Parts: sequence; structure tokens; C-alpha cells
Amino acid sequence: MLLEDSLRGVDVVGEYEGAIVDVGSGGGAPGIPLAASLPDRQVTLLEAERRKVEFLWRWKEGLPNLEVIWGRAEEQPTDMYGVAVAKALAPPPVAAEWTLPLVRPGGAVVLWIGPSAELHRVARVAEQVGGGTPENRGGLLVIPKVEPTPDGFPRRPGIARKRPLA
Repeated sequence: MLLEDSLRGVDVVGEYEGAIVDVGSGGGAPGIPLAASLPDRQVTLLEAERRKVEFLWRWKEGLPNLEVIWGRAEEQPTDMYGVAVAKALAPPPVAAEWTLPLVRPGGAVVLWIGPSAELHRVARVAEQVGGGTPENRGGLLVIPKVEPTPDGFPRRPGIARKRPLA
């Protein structure tokens, strides 16, 4: 089930060019299945917890297009990736604030969401961090990046969860 759910993103991610970053990779979903399915694309697994990173490093040998970074989204360079993906990272407005700054204009964020996601709240966040109008594609929320990340973003680690923008 986890594999199938991760692979739902292959076609959507394939609509955008450039490297992919899986933010809050945890056990590697959806990043590892995406790396295996898209061998011509560089996939970075970004994880803040050291023990999870140690698990993820084991996958690098079998997937040459895979990179693992131990760190937080708020500490990464902005406007760098073609696509950012996240599944079960945080409530969608917070996940949008963490992921959109990582994506360059012309790219997109793809979030795995549930039926209770409040798209109007995500839209307010997206507008503030350079994103366009979110679109729900059957449980995959696609947020295009339309402008460079504005000054002041990303905010310091932990602030998005403590004081959400929306």
C-alpha cells in the first residue's frame, strides 16, 4: 500500500523538470519509490532526524540517483529544486511553507493530502512564499512555484509550526 501510494506521484512529478527533494523523508516514502521509478532524475531525501537518515543512507548504494541530506527544510538553499514532495510531513499549510521555498519558479510542490485538507489555507500560504493556486488532483495537492522565494522566507526552524501563516 505504501509503495502504491508513493507511486501515485510519478506522473505529476514527471510534469516538472529538475531535481526532486522529498522533505521529511522518514522511512523513504515517497522519495525512494520516485527515485526507483525516475532513474534519470536526481532525488534528494531531506530528513531532520539522524536515526532516520542512517536508515535512508542504506538505499544510496542501490539507487545512484539518490542523495540523502541530514537537515531541516528551513536551513536549505532556496529556489533550487524542480519539485518538492512531502507525505505526512505536517498540516498542509505548514508543509507548503516548508517546501515551496526549496522549489525554483516553474517547478511545483506535490503534497499527499487527506480529504480534510483546507485548500484555502494552503492558498494563503502559497501566495506569501511565491506559490500559485493549489490544485487537488485526487489526494495529491499540486502547488506551482510562480515567483522566487521572497525575503524573510524560510522562517527560522520551528516557527512555521508554532505560528502558521494561515
